[in-house]
Amino acid sequence: MHDLLRVLLLGIIEGITEFLPISSTGHLLIAEHWLGARSDLFNIGIQAGAILAITLVYWQRIWQLLTQWRDPGTRDYLLKLIVAFLITCVLGFIAVKLGFELPKTVTPIAWALIIGGLWMLGAEWYAARQPDRTRVTWTVAVLVGIAQMIAGIFPGTSRSGATIFAAMLFGTSDRAAATEFAFLVGIPTMYAATGYELLKVLKGGGAAHEDWRALIVGFIVSLVVAFAAVKWLLHYIRSHRYTPFAVYRIALGIALLLWLPAGA
Repeated sequence: MHDLLRVLLLGIIEGITEFLPISSTGHLLIAEHWLGARSDLFNIGIQAGAILAITLVYWQRIWQLLTQWRDPGTRDYLLKLIVAFLITCVLGFIAVKLGFELPKTVTPIAWALIIGGLWMLGAEWYAARQPDRTRVTWTVAVLVGIAQMIAGIFPGTSRSGATIFAAMLFGTSDRAAATEFAFLVGIPTMYAATGYELLKVLKGGGAAHEDWRALIVGFIVSLVVAFAAVKWLLHYIRSHRYTPFAVYRIALGIALLLWLPAGA
């Protein structure tokens, strides 16, 4: 397969999966299992494209939070976003110091996909039996921060899935409100994580032999596809549940366990 086609496929996969609750890291690790591994800098670059996409989607809401913080309701929401972000940062720092690393095999990702799918089905079932609550409580803010860290060290979990359904299970039963909070928390979190990884790669000399054309193409493809995916998702959840994503995760996880040899 031509290398440019591999780059396009990886950019598309990143763009589609970064904010859908199906795990971008898991899908990229699975894809690179067959398409060949890329550099850390390449993976950081295409993730940066997806982050820029979600920032563009929510730029009006971000501007409102930054300019209307004197309003009590806006300030309360902003403080909860900050607390959730800081919890993720502190716990993520601890995880790094303890030596947690992403798995190199697909089997743990397959199990994470299955378990996460079952978690999503349970959360949807529970939330459907609760009155619609759009308010984000402090409990939700704390648990979303914890969920982000868990998703970061267990590929296949899905950062967006873990945070959305943590919010839905513990107080914000309205899908749209839970999704917005999860995505807004994810913006500074992903910028911080990407910046940290980028500095680490550059400090280690990882940019010296980088294929910059591939990185730029992957970044642009990821940006465009992620923007379209998020816009579609925000429209979809107005009248649909996340159940199809949960079923997809479970089916993919089972297929990987059945198809791949032990230890793959």
